[in-house]
Amino acid sequence: MAALTPPTPVAGAGADAADQPVTVVITRRVKAGCEKAYETWLARLQEDARDLPGYLGATTQRPGPAGPREYVSVIRFRRLADLRAFEVSTMRRDAMTRAAPLVEADAVWQTMTGLEFWFEPPAGSVVPVPSRGRMALLMVAVVFGLVLSIGSLVNVAADRLPVALPAPVRLLATIAIEVLLMTYWLMPRLTRALAPWIYPARTTVR
Repeated sequence: MAALTPPTPVAGAGADAADQPVTVVITRRVKAGCEKAYETWLARLQEDARDLPGYLGATTQRPGPAGPREYVSVIRFRRLADLRAFEVSTMRRDAMTRAAPLVEADAVWQTMTGLEFWFEPPAGSVVPVPSRGRMALLMVAVVFGLVLSIGSLVNVAADRLPVALPAPVRLLATIAIEVLLMTYWLMPRLTRALAPWIYPARTTVR
């Protein structure tokens, strides 16, 4: 009987990581001739999941005409605890029972960790794993530019204060500003602008 196998917890993840959004990529191979029934089942599950605490949405990549009959779903939850609650829910158990006759094997889960936190595919696209090399290259360029610009501005502002700020305090202020800018403003915009380069195998779901 095919079922969802929960992803392996992220090694070294602490309390802070548990409070961050979590993205899970699920791959299922569907039996020949069951594609339409599977898509109907998937649409129902995603509709039912809208009311789950912490559910942020899901997108699905259909198999190509000449490739294997594998569907790739990307599900996002606000916190790891919300994902765990879904895993043990009656909704999930009932859904897996209905899906069992439609799929060939257990689903394969992949938890996105590390640099993927900074990168989010454009709406309507599914990319299981963005290019790590390109992510790293972009991160190096962004961090280098921010260190030069934000670091200089922090030093200028600190020099104008009536009291001297120690170097560690200046460094902390610089890092805090950089992380906030990257998380809430810079990286979301860069991800959208550079999506064809970061996600070269992007597929749009219609």
